[in-house]
Amino acid sequence: MSEDAQHPRIHPTALVHPQARLHPTVQVGPYAVIGPQVEVGEGTVIGPYVVLDGQVRIGRRNRIHAGVVIGCEPQDRNFRGEPSSVVVGDDNVLREYVQISRATGEGAATVVGDRNYIMSMVHVAHNCYLGSDIVIVTGSGLAGYVRVDDGAQIGGMAGIHQFVRIGRLGMVGGMAKLTTDVPPFVLVDGVPARARGLNRVGLHRAGVPPEEVDRLHRAFRLLYREGLSLPHAVERIVAEVGEEGLVGELVAFLREQRSSRRGLTRAERHP
Repeated sequence: MSEDAQHPRIHPTALVHPQARLHPTVQVGPYAVIGPQVEVGEGTVIGPYVVLDGQVRIGRRNRIHAGVVIGCEPQDRNFRGEPSSVVVGDDNVLREYVQISRATGEGAATVVGDRNYIMSMVHVAHNCYLGSDIVIVTGSGLAGYVRVDDGAQIGGMAGIHQFVRIGRLGMVGGMAKLTTDVPPFVLVDGVPARARGLNRVGLHRAGVPPEEVDRLHRAFRLLYREGLSLPHAVERIVAEVGEEGLVGELVAFLREQRSSRRGLTRAERHP
């Protein structure tokens, strides 16, 4: 690799287009391929056999491991070759063979925020939006237009349907089939996925006080254990638990369900 401090350290076997914009501190491993519309920020490390193609903007201090592909054409029959992009923030870890497609729709973007840990062989399809501090475990697939909010976790080999939203600090169990929206702070699992309870581990790790967890638990019971319709459950939560703090965030998510394309994940079925 070049030792010139004014230029990126690029392995001699890598193919980097002269129009690509790489910060001088970027490292590029063997046999990587980087196209002309790619921009890579300070301190990012690009491993061997990585492919960055199309309009791709990658931020600072990312670790992109072997075989990752970012910016390829979307696997979408509606795509007609229009200009679109992938935007990746800072401090992400993308493990081996992660694949992130660019968006469908002129000027649209597939977005990955900051500090996410995306494990090997995860597929992030066109027009997905990932927030920050998310963990996605090996082999999971996110179909087009999926939104994953901050701090959510997706277990290994889970399948996420198009247009699904996973709320903040929500959790999807391994090998789950998720076709509906997951409220913030809720754990879902199964085929099809059902709401099992609060993501108590995630809430604890996020430093949520016990009294706030108790309020969320009361709201969860009203939403999923009383047999109420969604509008009636929201009314009861507001009346009996309030709209302050994290419960208010949950209530706001539930009110937005009127415009959801997928609907809300149902309760776990009890015998």
